[in-house]
Amino acid sequence: MRQTLRRSCAACAKLKHSCDLKLPRCSRCIKRKVLCVYANEPLAAPVPAESNRTLAIGPRMEEGCLSRYNVGSFDPFDSYPPTRLPREQVQRLIYSFLHKIAFQYYPLDLEPISNPFLISWWPLALGDPALFHVSLQTACLDEERAAQKGFQSSEILMADSVALLRRKINSTSLAVQDGTMNSVITLATIEFGKGNHEASRMHIEGVKQLVCMRGGINSSLNSEDDQLGIDARYGPPTGVGDGIPPIPEWQIEATSSRDSLENLIDMEISDDVMNVLNRLHNVFQRANRVSFTNTQLHDLTCYVVHRLLLSTPDAWVSDLSPMTESIRYTILLYLFIVQGPTYYSHAVMLNTLVTRLIQSLQQLQFTPHKIGSLDVWFTLIGMVASVGTTHYLWFSGKARELTDTLHIKSASEVLDKAKSFLWLDVSQGDYIFGVQCEAFANVECQSDSPVLSASTQISSKVIELL
Repeated sequence: MRQTLRRSCAACAKLKHSCDLKLPRCSRCIKRKVLCVYANEPLAAPVPAESNRTLAIGPRMEEGCLSRYNVGSFDPFDSYPPTRLPREQVQRLIYSFLHKIAFQYYPLDLEPISNPFLISWWPLALGDPALFHVSLQTACLDEERAAQKGFQSSEILMADSVALLRRKINSTSLAVQDGTMNSVITLATIEFGKGNHEASRMHIEGVKQLVCMRGGINSSLNSEDDQLGIDARYGPPTGVGDGIPPIPEWQIEATSSRDSLENLIDMEISDDVMNVLNRLHNVFQRANRVSFTNTQLHDLTCYVVHRLLLSTPDAWVSDLSPMTESIRYTILLYLFIVQGPTYYSHAVMLNTLVTRLIQSLQQLQFTPHKIGSLDVWFTLIGMVASVGTTHYLWFSGKARELTDTLHIKSASEVLDKAKSFLWLDVSQGDYIFGVQCEAFANVECQSDSPVLSASTQISSKVIELL
């Protein structure tokens, strides 16, 4: 008999009485001494024992017929990697990961049918105990942080995750698997989120070694998953060999005019930064005609950040021109801003990039160049990226100088000048940059002016998401 939501036998249903669903006959039918017939098997009914099969009403099933086996006797959960946590807790964590964590870690795609954590990551985790454990750990940390009763379950999952990963890394073939790299990336993200930056850096360095072992991140790896953690931290621009290969948008041939970049020809700009600038200008012009998807923008950001970031940030030397470095850091900040939030905060990286942009712009003040739209672009991006920090005052002062020098009268003038250099039209762009364009044009007012203060507060809430 098939299961149904019907809550009575045929006799009780006819009389509209409640039925206790007892087998082989309900209490009312026994009392009335009538035949008790269940047209379908009630959900609440116990599974009949093999010895009581003769009590079932209806024709005897043929031996060997597949329908004689109770499908409910097989639990798909038994095929999942085992953990030391209670089954009910694991089921709850799985639900949290699939319905919450996946979209927090990759908010660029909120569709269950296309989010990479659901269609790519999770199926891989079901066959990889290490990745299964670290995936559960992300949901467990979220749950235990909210409960504020300690991190006992998270520590169990962490210990088991590390133990499982050590076994895999001892085997070269297992060490370079997608699941292994995804697991280490997730551990790095967890440690980074907990403030353990050294532990996070250690995991990232380990992944970079694994990438070298397999001959490049794209040799047989689904790079989209692992770029989520590598691209925006620590990764050296090592080219195609053991780095991130070019994305399709990067190969687009330049077909449009680049008049806004012609004034840079006589400036001392390194070839690598100029190449990125030219290609981005062309990609953005195309994207303004044919809209980018969020995933395309994310991939572009990953690739450009990987190309432009120095391999050893702490060992920064000023052998490159101030113009080169100013363009480099402004491009990086701009891409992070237009991309929007991902699965972890960009606050640490933004602060580092803003600091270096200020250093470069301070040196640029002593380099002869024509003040114009490029300087407005530098300053506006710096203002947006530094909202809510002490660096914002420096950019406000720079905006005041440019307003006087270029005789800027309105926010629309600020936006037009910035757009004339390098710009991508995105849905949230008008709001984020519009607020700071108003602040830029009204920067001659005192810092406690209602216009500037309100603009700063509104924009600060937006940038907190980054």
